[in-house]
Amino acid sequence: MTEKIAETLAALTTEQKASLTSGADFWTTKAVGDVPSVMLTDGPHGLRKQAGDSDHLGLNDSVPATCFPPAAAIGSTFDPALAERIGTALGVESAIEDVAVILGPGINLKRSPLCGRNFEYMSEDPILSGVMGAGLVRGIQSQGVGASLKHFAANNQEDDRMRVSADIDPRPLRELYLRSFERVVKDAQPWTVMCSYNRINGVYASEDPWLLTQVLRDDWGFEGLVVSDWGAVNDRVAGLVAGLDLEMPGGGGETDAEIVAAVSSGALAESVLDVAAGRAVDLVRKAQARPSVTGPLDVDAHHALAREAAARSIVLLKNDGVLPLATDAKLAVIGEFARTPRFQGGGSSHINPTRVDTALDAFREIAGERVAFAAGFAFDGADAQALRAEAAAVASAADVAVVFLGLTEAEESEGFDRTHIDLPVVQLELLDAVIAANPNVVVVLSNGAVVALPFADRVPAIAEAWLLGQAGGSATVDVLTGAVNPSARLAETIPRRLEDTPAYGSFPGSFGHVRYGEGLFVGYRWYDQRNMAVTYPFGHGLSYTSFEYGAPVASVLETGDVSVRVPVTNTGDRDGREVVQVYVGRAESAVERAPRELKAFASVEIAAGASEDVKLTVRREDLAYWDIRVDRWIVEGGAYLVEIGASSRDLRGSASVDVAGDEVRMPLTMNSSVGELLAHPVVGPIVQAQLAGVQELSDGAADAGIMSDDNMAKMMASFPIGRLAGFPGMGVNRAQVAQLIALGNAD
Repeated sequence: MTEKIAETLAALTTEQKASLTSGADFWTTKAVGDVPSVMLTDGPHGLRKQAGDSDHLGLNDSVPATCFPPAAAIGSTFDPALAERIGTALGVESAIEDVAVILGPGINLKRSPLCGRNFEYMSEDPILSGVMGAGLVRGIQSQGVGASLKHFAANNQEDDRMRVSADIDPRPLRELYLRSFERVVKDAQPWTVMCSYNRINGVYASEDPWLLTQVLRDDWGFEGLVVSDWGAVNDRVAGLVAGLDLEMPGGGGETDAEIVAAVSSGALAESVLDVAAGRAVDLVRKAQARPSVTGPLDVDAHHALAREAAARSIVLLKNDGVLPLATDAKLAVIGEFARTPRFQGGGSSHINPTRVDTALDAFREIAGERVAFAAGFAFDGADAQALRAEAAAVASAADVAVVFLGLTEAEESEGFDRTHIDLPVVQLELLDAVIAANPNVVVVLSNGAVVALPFADRVPAIAEAWLLGQAGGSATVDVLTGAVNPSARLAETIPRRLEDTPAYGSFPGSFGHVRYGEGLFVGYRWYDQRNMAVTYPFGHGLSYTSFEYGAPVASVLETGDVSVRVPVTNTGDRDGREVVQVYVGRAESAVERAPRELKAFASVEIAAGASEDVKLTVRREDLAYWDIRVDRWIVEGGAYLVEIGASSRDLRGSASVDVAGDEVRMPLTMNSSVGELLAHPVVGPIVQAQLAGVQELSDGAADAGIMSDDNMAKMMASFPIGRLAGFPGMGVNRAQVAQLIALGNAD
């Protein structure tokens, strides 16, 4: 706490300090003394600021703002520099509207494709989520506006989200679900972190001192303010003690009174209140330091950025040569989404866009009379047969049929989870009819989370267009016509069926608990560990050009980080952008690991015929696993396989690198195994010499055909040393074992 903030607090009463720790209404903090009120309002892919006064539910119409592509799309760019540019634009629009904090980005992992809020999250991978999230935060805060990193933590479903306990073992919790947050906090220092609704291993996130103080502040060095998700507070005093600084929205003064009463009774030290109130004052002072911005907003420039970002977000899943569309092709544009786009998710992030482009208008603008349109289906399923017949007729008269399929807000949204990953039957039946009429089909998908693609081998081209924001219609046509060369990659695996997914059978849990039984194997880690077929793998995405990889070289830097270099050549006739991905694995590991994990990536623009020497860095800390024996990060020493690829399953080259490990010396006990003692540098040789009886037993078992020497050795390696003394002929007693243990521990 700075001296100036301490002076501010010294002039306030206990009641006034308590008032600083809760909102005045749905979107603003209280003005107390010389500390003015500031506004926090929804993002994360556009500004959702209510027009006029705040209502009690925050549902009034919002001011017009640029709707950028949501996180599901932006994550697919694998480009933190682009994310930072979008963040800067969000900061500009927030500053013009005098918003102190925009609520985003959201970086929770996509544990299951069923989560209704997946459109608002980046990826199934923590490194990708963290790097992209840090880019957004840097951009937002470059404009003197605070970001709010959310939802901390393990908010991976909508079902019972206000109460459910995410029951997660320490390794997956640290290595997956917290790792993305750690990256953003350490790299970008968001002004605020928003705690989630749910419980984690039985404790509400809003009142968990381990999460909000020990991990967030002590381990990661977070310097900002922790704000509750709206309505996440269960026990305000317990939350304050745990490290929850600001409750939103306001509790009508009731929770402020609870804090004051706790201070008065001695149940709560006033110094705890001072810390939270001081952080609230610090947030206000940061917002006050921003120069006044009045606008006007450059609507056209921000729309152009939204269009660029949307085009960069489209993943070309398949292309048998039909794309880019020929300039003279007769086109059948089919599907209501082409005329009435779904460009953002449903719920609290719903933006009032400054304008909306449609793919149908964009096609007509460049192709004119060569474009024929048929709705093909209605969102409510009405007149299905007639609309399907009309679409088939239009398709039969065209050179290429571009079919827009997807999910409506009724099928995926904040507030509920899906129960399946299928497209609506009426749309699949439409596609069947179009293929029968004209097999030259391009499918364009509009969805916030992955859908099953049973038609993947029946159509020549598929574009995963996610939810693309207000300029998505024009951006889609840019990609389909070749004005933009696609470069996006899947930030989440597309499985063949729901039953193949990692959380199937344990999602969304029951009776207030959901067990994360898949452990470390989330997303591609799950499929790769099982060598399981998928429709399209993590990191996959095609281009209109081709790239050739040279031999990668990996080396350890003085910092302990791993430097990776690989030459990449654009061997096609179009300029393009390649996403170079670095996966690291360790076959001979003492702990469970996925076969490979994404540890670094780069989106690199390469001109036709040119080569680029791509340099990437794998941070040493990202090689570490969480050692549950000592409750800290450990880098395992030895050889690591560094694989370079265009996806998690399109690996173009590899290199091996030896990494120095962190020493972990566990104290020896009577329950330490024979193998653990043998591996000990001091007592190991002594144990080897003293266990002559083990060899005699092993020889006898081998001679009798009971067990081979090798199998006996494996069995004895896990035998507790203290119990070995009870076996006749072992040549060791408990006193000797105790001496060995004391000797080893003294060392």
